[in-house]
Amino acid sequence: MLSFPKKILVAIDGSPESDKAAEEAARLAAGNQSQFKSMLYALLVLPNAPASTYTDFVPTAPMTESEKWDDLRRRIFFVVEKCAAEQDVPLEMVVEYGDPAEKMLGFAKREEIDVIVIGSSSKGFIQRRIKGSISHAVASAAPCSVYIVRG
Repeated sequence: MLSFPKKILVAIDGSPESDKAAEEAARLAAGNQSQFKSMLYALLVLPNAPASTYTDFVPTAPMTESEKWDDLRRRIFFVVEKCAAEQDVPLEMVVEYGDPAEKMLGFAKREEIDVIVIGSSSKGFIQRRIKGSISHAVASAAPCSVYIVRG
């Protein structure tokens, strides 16, 4: 018998690749027709706020406390919210700060996630060697299955 994941984590960043991953994650969650629905977690990882120096008189506020945050959040989470609503899948949106791969792996362990869905930009060899690949880092160290969606 095929077992559907109960907890699905999808990485969101507003890119076309993450939108495609959100669509796939909602479709995967909707496939669970048992009495216990799958839960979809959409995780947005923002970069760490720059550290204040002694020359800064007023430290900068985190992005989530800025005036533009509500509009930005709506645009970033639009596709995953729409897909989850269309598929009647429960959705929890989470925003964290730090390294994307580390935060996804930590969240997956903490919440006992069954599968991580992540988009891949298919960037070239040089860019991967310089910057690294978040999807590769997650797939290599994840405590669960990882579904990589190609752009």
